[in-house]
Amino acid sequence: MAQYLVLIYENESGYDNPDPSVWQQAMEAHNRFAEQVVELGGQVLGGNALQPTATATSIRGDVVTDGPFAETKEALGGFYLIEAKDLDHALQISRLCPAPFGGVEVRPVMEFPEQG
Repeated sequence: MAQYLVLIYENESGYDNPDPSVWQQAMEAHNRFAEQVVELGGQVLGGNALQPTATATSIRGDVVTDGPFAETKEALGGFYLIEAKDLDHALQISRLCPAPFGGVEVRPVMEFPEQG
């Protein structure tokens, strides 16, 4: 199976001072997502949530700056690395990924020929 990165982009303000129930609902939704991936015949290989963009540091050549690489309305807030049969399967799985304040981007992981 091929590997895909599911990038979760959301408006960070959705998580500013949220009611604790917002975090609980998010955690339950992500736990359910992991179960659904398996039910659909895929596999979660890894993933994690990221700290807010205010904690990001970008490097371009020799220049180091505070902040994310690209300023966007919806910031990269987390990711999953999944295995799926093909892009259609990855999209089927990714449509279930919780992102109540934004959406997801699905990108195939580059495969390099084995050397040897």
